Amino acid sequence: MRASGWRAEEGLLAMTVNNCGFLLDKLGQDCHPLQFLRELTQNSIEAIERAGGQGTIIWDMDWNTYDLDGTYKLSITDDGDGMTGPQMVKLINQLSSSLAQQSFAGNYGIGAKIATVPRNPFGVVYISWKDGQGSMVHLCRHPASGQYGLKQWRQQDGNYAYWLHVEDAVRPDLIKDHGTRVTLLGHSEKENTMQAPAASPCPSRWVSRYLNTRYYAFPPGITVKAREGWENPRSDKDRNYLRTLTGQKAYLTQHAAQSGTVKLTGAAAHWWILREEDATMNNSGFIESAGHIAALYQNELYEVATGRSGMSHLQQFGVTFGYRSVVIYVEPESSGERPVMTNTARTALLVNNEPLPWADWAAEFRDAMPAELRAFVEEKAAKSAESDHAKCIRDRLRNILDLFKISRYQLATQGPFSLDTDRLVPGAAWRKGGRPRASAGESSDQEVQVAGNVYAVFEKKNGTPGDKAKPDPFPKVRWVTIKDKTREEGAIEDRAAQYLAGENLLLINADFRAFRDMQAFLHKEFKDKLVTAALVEEIVRQWFEQALVETVLGVQALHNSKQWSPGDIEAALSEEALTTSVMQRYHVYHAAKRQLGIKLGSSKC
Repeated sequence: MRASGWRAEEGLLAMTVNNCGFLLDKLGQDCHPLQFLRELTQNSIEAIERAGGQGTIIWDMDWNTYDLDGTYKLSITDDGDGMTGPQMVKLINQLSSSLAQQSFAGNYGIGAKIATVPRNPFGVVYISWKDGQGSMVHLCRHPASGQYGLKQWRQQDGNYAYWLHVEDAVRPDLIKDHGTRVTLLGHSEKENTMQAPAASPCPSRWVSRYLNTRYYAFPPGITVKAREGWENPRSDKDRNYLRTLTGQKAYLTQHAAQSGTVKLTGAAAHWWILREEDATMNNSGFIESAGHIAALYQNELYEVATGRSGMSHLQQFGVTFGYRSVVIYVEPESSGERPVMTNTARTALLVNNEPLPWADWAAEFRDAMPAELRAFVEEKAAKSAESDHAKCIRDRLRNILDLFKISRYQLATQGPFSLDTDRLVPGAAWRKGGRPRASAGESSDQEVQVAGNVYAVFEKKNGTPGDKAKPDPFPKVRWVTIKDKTREEGAIEDRAAQYLAGENLLLINADFRAFRDMQAFLHKEFKDKLVTAALVEEIVRQWFEQALVETVLGVQALHNSKQWSPGDIEAALSEEALTTSVMQRYHVYHAAKRQLGIKLGSSKC
């Protein structure tokens, strides 16, 4: 039967969920382990906004439960608009249901449920006051069926209900006429849900840390607090106290030496250079105080990259030095043609249903880097040991560059440059006029044999049309070390080097043990000849540097090969691959030893 439009008398059999418990567990697996903190906080923010916009949210221990049986249970309390018992039955027991307006860009109505309930199968208890009346529901997983739903209560009259009235004796001090408390029971009656989940950063301040780094700023008029030091006596106000949370914006504003915004295609990049203070450099625990990068949307932070991941992202944005003091938040612009939204689990942002274009933003930011930030990076870079071995390495490789198959210029029929094809790098033959020869059997008078020096500027009046390729295939080289603060702890740790393709920059780790071992070995061998440690270091560095430079040059020649994808190229230039390239010892040892002998009587390379 052919499909047709709707008729007035025709209805619809609505789709239902056959196994809601399985769906809830599956969706919960996609959430960040601490995502429930955001979801419940956001619900409280919206409840306060519905009640007028002024209020308080407190993450604390449920002291009623603790006083009753001595167990530690995490709770969140707000003085928002609250809910009646029937409202809670409807809103909490339906997977996609919310008092807020549902939209793809805002509230889905499922966030708190999928992020919280699977991690608390023993129960999530909601106690809420509306117009002075308190009600309670208990959302949990049935131990036999595995299904989630509201616990059924038998009342004194023999009837059953899914919500109960509660007495004012258990009402939190924060709640007056309206508000809600949610208590997380975990997997069992005795589980300590105040304890940080495994691998949480700063376990003693895990709630404060997560919310401060998840939110850029909280709405004006709303105060958010979190309990720290709960295992200490309640009388110890110095260690057991509520910390007021601010989000990252207030911290960055307070500690920034300079800041600004760069306009990118479809986004704005906000940047800060943090002052080099002890608190900033040592990371105080309750906030992300050192360099990092993130996406900013509706005053929340997504895809936050810290530590080594953050360093790598910042380097792609051109912050090759001093990255521990730099923070960048990219805020995408949402429009009808390119809408911005979160994925269902709110772990990532999507632009037009696609991942964020980090690589494009990084390239744009590098090209438009603010003068203040560029000066800061250059100041930090000046402290590193800039390679002075480049000329020696280039001279050694001059006669074998054809082995790397590198051309500084490439022929093109419509190229803007006029090239002297008689001086091109060996390795190809082209017809006059810039066209490749048709076959190996063409006559030599139609053919231009190419030869020459890669360092020449191959421009010639009335020459063959051509276009520039990379202006200089040789990477810039910097030696970095913990000692002069050009390398941070954890960066290129126990690795030989890092290659930044966007900058064509090779960062070599002067602290790498293979380099230090070779220096110590040769210094010991030449100690009777009064060779200084500085001279040995210079020569050892030069030969290891050449090995790394050759590796970069060689891998660059694999670009656009049929068997080498961009991912393969990236892997071949990874920190681990570059380390492998310098793990041979024999040739470096003999080359450095021979040069040390020459240095004793000559300064030539």
